[in-house]
Amino acid sequence: KYIPPKKGKKHILRIIRELIDLRPENRGTNISEALRYLTNIQKKRTTAFIISDFIDEGFSDALRIANHKHDVIALQLCDQREAELPNIGLIKLRDAETNRNIWVDTSNRKIREQYKNSWLDAEKTLSETFTRVGVDHAKICTDKDYVKPLLKLFKQR
Repeated sequence: KYIPPKKGKKHILRIIRELIDLRPENRGTNISEALRYLTNIQKKRTTAFIISDFIDEGFSDALRIANHKHDVIALQLCDQREAELPNIGLIKLRDAETNRNIWVDTSNRKIREQYKNSWLDAEKTLSETFTRVGVDHAKICTDKDYVKPLLKLFKQR
């Protein structure tokens, strides 16, 4: 959702209220589309926070272009439970974005290792993308305090 930039405490409270009340309109993530929208709609240079899990592909060009025009900051939301498959036998997983189901034997050590390695590779690629296009970013995990990564991000800026 796009919230036009403004100054003041009232605006910050509006943003917080919008985040709390947010109900996604669809399941798919299209970061490129959101970045293109930002680039086209916001004419004056602004600081834009992109809050996402960034589980999407092909958005690096749109991110680079948006960051060239604006000061883009990426806040990556993560759930550490997504990093590893638990060893609990045969489970049915559903992709929240495509709604497709798949059966996975989590008791198979190789499958768990492949999953974890795939997740780590995706995290590394994402971090490299942010660095390559010059976007400051912070990773905020649901099982940890969000203040520390935000403070670190803003101290680095």
